Amino acid sequence: MNPFALLAPLFFAFEIWQLVVSERYMGIKQIKVNADPRELPMAGWMAALWAGGLLIYLAWMFTLLLHPVGRAQGFVLLAVSAVGYALRSASGLKWVLVILTFEGSIRIGMLVSLFASTWRRMVA
Repeated sequence: MNPFALLAPLFFAFEIWQLVVSERYMGIKQIKVNADPRELPMAGWMAALWAGGLLIYLAWMFTLLLHPVGRAQGFVLLAVSAVGYALRSASGLKWVLVILTFEGSIRIGMLVSLFASTWRRMVA
């Protein structure tokens, strides 16, 4: 069993939170008024929590590569994050939310897969 995989539910919640916050800052309402999300107000604690969460999440993804159980999911999580970042940085604001949603859905699927495989090994 991979002990790092037990943190998957925590990062699942973080992914859901990211999707909700992304919709608020880059959602349909913001696209309609052509608002730049970088100019919208964000509480300092939220920005710090988000940035810190992303750094911890990235470090956790790399730790998944150290153990055979979860290595495939860790690789997919890292690959999806890298490709998503490249696509988001090359696209306009109208496509960023679409890319983030697609990226988040793949990562959520990998987190569910990781937790399910870890749970099966714990129970068996």
